[in-house]
Amino acid sequence: MSSSVGPTATPPPAGSRTGAARAPQNKGWVSGMVLFAGVLMLVGGILEVFRGIMAIAEDDVFVSTPRYVFRFDLTSWGWIHLVIGALIALVGFFVIKGAAWARITGIFLVSLGLIGNFLDLPYYPLWSLVTIALDVFVIWALAVYRED
Repeated sequence: MSSSVGPTATPPPAGSRTGAARAPQNKGWVSGMVLFAGVLMLVGGILEVFRGIMAIAEDDVFVSTPRYVFRFDLTSWGWIHLVIGALIALVGFFVIKGAAWARITGIFLVSLGLIGNFLDLPYYPLWSLVTIALDVFVIWALAVYRED
């Protein structure tokens, strides 16, 4: 006769609610807000490149502001937007791919873009305000991301 009373099953691992093994997650791509932030970075960066090209070509869409404290030549603003926009688009691609370094770099570059758009506000007011609002959302989405 056997004196065993209960089943001889292995107990679930510590911290596990059900004891079932977790399915492996695909770490190659992101989803949710970070995906949306990465897409906004990619598209917004490309639009900033176009904005830079317009300023370098001295297009007529920009408002002339004779008494502005942070006065730069329109061509200078164009190069600033072109370089920052290209970097934001490139890092946005890596945010979409799920690179952790890209989220931190994205926060930094989008912050620079936000400052540049604020300083550029008198030259292209409506677009600068829209871009600033989108930049704030992107910074927030990248900052609150947590890996599960």
